[in-house]
Amino acid sequence: MVLLALNVALMIAWIIVLSRTLYITALTVGTVLFALVLVGSTAYLVLSIKAVRLHARQVNFVDSVTHELKTPLAAAKLYLETMQLRPDMPAEKRTECLEVMASELNRLEDLITQILEVGRLERLGMGVEVEDVDVAPLLRRAMTTAAAHHKYDPDEIFTADLSPVIVPARRMVLETIFGNLLDNAVKYGGQDGAPPRVTVEVLERRGRVVTRIADDGAGVPAEFRKKIFDLFYRGGNELERTRRGTGLGLYIVRTLVTLLHGKVRVFDRADGPGSVFEVDLPGIRR
Repeated sequence: MVLLALNVALMIAWIIVLSRTLYITALTVGTVLFALVLVGSTAYLVLSIKAVRLHARQVNFVDSVTHELKTPLAAAKLYLETMQLRPDMPAEKRTECLEVMASELNRLEDLITQILEVGRLERLGMGVEVEDVDVAPLLRRAMTTAAAHHKYDPDEIFTADLSPVIVPARRMVLETIFGNLLDNAVKYGGQDGAPPRVTVEVLERRGRVVTRIADDGAGVPAEFRKKIFDLFYRGGNELERTRRGTGLGLYIVRTLVTLLHGKVRVFDRADGPGSVFEVDLPGIRR
């Protein structure tokens, strides 16, 4: 900023001095050079700020992934050691330990899969032919999976109004998009210990299929609504965070929606607290 201010001051002084002495050629050349320096300095400043912010997000991401990797490993190790120290453990307790270990290992597998997906987003599903995907049953399966992941009954937390629509896409891509959004809706929905309530709506509008996923959580502040789709971005500090995650899910969603020539955005619910994530894709009514 100091360099930019100094450049502006020198340019003004240059123009004033040379305009009084009538050196028009020197005035023109000097003004152009000063303008180029000003533009270059501004571009450098913008790139530097972006680099600093990206570094901060990467540090946040490393902290998050470290925690996410260590937690399921520590839990599985603890239960395994308990079973080793107590060979006479009752069958019910042993089954419970095995179920917890399996759950934690599945969580670890999901995290690793998500990290790997970022590196292959451009190729995700490329080996599969585009097909006419019926969105309603795909969303119902994704709702069941998201509810099971967070140990809820899908009939208790989801309300769905699904019009019969078709989207031409690779099924794997749509499963990844809606799987991430529904998982987030369950994760961030609910307040004060209450279970989440998620509403899913699908409608067809002038050759486009619009899917809205609304949760009843705290919502997304207006200043974060574009940033949350950036790579590694998560609002707040990892040491103070209460919900796990890596900051990759919404980046994956935005990238895949863009590949399908669609749009994704987030806004506040009109009927209460919470957020609505809207995905707009090419499609038709079935």
